[in-house]
Amino acid sequence: MELELAGAELKSVLNRLRRAQGQISGVIRMIEEGRDCEDVVTQLAAASRALDRAGFAIIATGLQQCVTDMESGRKNGEDPEAMRARLEKLFLSLA
Repeated sequence: MELELAGAELKSVLNRLRRAQGQISGVIRMIEEGRDCEDVVTQLAAASRALDRAGFAIIATGLQQCVTDMESGRKNGEDPEAMRARLEKLFLSLA
């Protein structure tokens, strides 16, 4: 299954990933500067949420595409149950 992100979806996912990238850079800088543990953990949690949201957005798009493919009869040779199992595994990897 290939993931196709359209304009707005792609922009949203990329923005979330860039936000996480900036937050992770901030965490590294905070640790290097010897900042307060609570501040570091708070920033790290924000980065983690940004990554999770990007992942969920990608999976939601994949689910939507799978449903569309199945409805239109374009299964790309993959069994619908196998496709569902792969998507479930992806979803659970973020849980």
